[in-house]
Amino acid sequence: MAYLDNIAVFVRVVELGNLSAAGRDMRLSPAVASNRIKELEKHLNVRLFNRTTRQLMPTEHGSVFYEGAKKVLDAIVEAEAAVIALSGSPRGTIRVTAPLGLGRRFIASGIPDFHDTYPDIEVRLRLSDHNIDILKEGLDLAFKLGVIEDSSLRMRGIMDCERVLVAAPGYLEQRGEPTDPRQLVDRKHDCLMLRYPGLREHFWVLQTPEGPQKFEVHGPYDSDDGDVLTGWALSGRGIINKPRFEIEPFIREGRLKVIMTQTPPVPVQLAAVYPHKKLQDPKVRLLLDFMADRCQRMIKDILAAK
Repeated sequence: MAYLDNIAVFVRVVELGNLSAAGRDMRLSPAVASNRIKELEKHLNVRLFNRTTRQLMPTEHGSVFYEGAKKVLDAIVEAEAAVIALSGSPRGTIRVTAPLGLGRRFIASGIPDFHDTYPDIEVRLRLSDHNIDILKEGLDLAFKLGVIEDSSLRMRGIMDCERVLVAAPGYLEQRGEPTDPRQLVDRKHDCLMLRYPGLREHFWVLQTPEGPQKFEVHGPYDSDDGDVLTGWALSGRGIINKPRFEIEPFIREGRLKVIMTQTPPVPVQLAAVYPHKKLQDPKVRLLLDFMADRCQRMIKDILAAK
């Protein structure tokens, strides 16, 4: 068993590129994680990593061993899932990610209830508005707002969500209310953008009489945290493009006003994304079903509230 534990640590180090990050992910101290790697290298009588000050890069031996080790661990996970499915008592760990706003409001708040129902399942939640590579990060399940481009992943749609352009009344009184997308493109208004490293384009897709069109918009500052953008909009700093359920309370209170209703943003799909074989794992399927139902009910309640 110790050998398999060493292999599991090795695989996470390769995937995360950092010994400390792999240790934290597996709830091990850096010293313990380092010893696991040393034991594995001693057993194989090869060096598995080239060490730099910031990152561990697999050697040629390490890269070859990783491919085989990953298959072994995946096979063990599949075998365990098959046994658990027969036993009817799901257990184990699920690594999940979600956007910050969605994750805080719906996913994080539901995990204690899920654990009460399935006490033998541990959930490790990672919240980020960045575009996370769930295969590289070794995640089991991701909740996303938008489409996926990675053909190696599978997607289950949960619900379509209306998006709206909104701004604070004070901003609109000062700058005027835009009525045409071209007023956003020509820098007459400040658009608050969600941006993060690796994002190649910065545009909003709006519905027009000619169909959906991309409009490159601009603003004086941006953030990789969607809730930060909402805060800026509430303080009168610009226009944001948001799923309506995230900001419906502010709209209802009159703190934000929906604008450009003739050319609204295209809707966004709330979906769950997972590696191809993960949904065969009963615990992953249970969490997905639980959270999908929870998100649908909570979002509908928010939008229906008076």
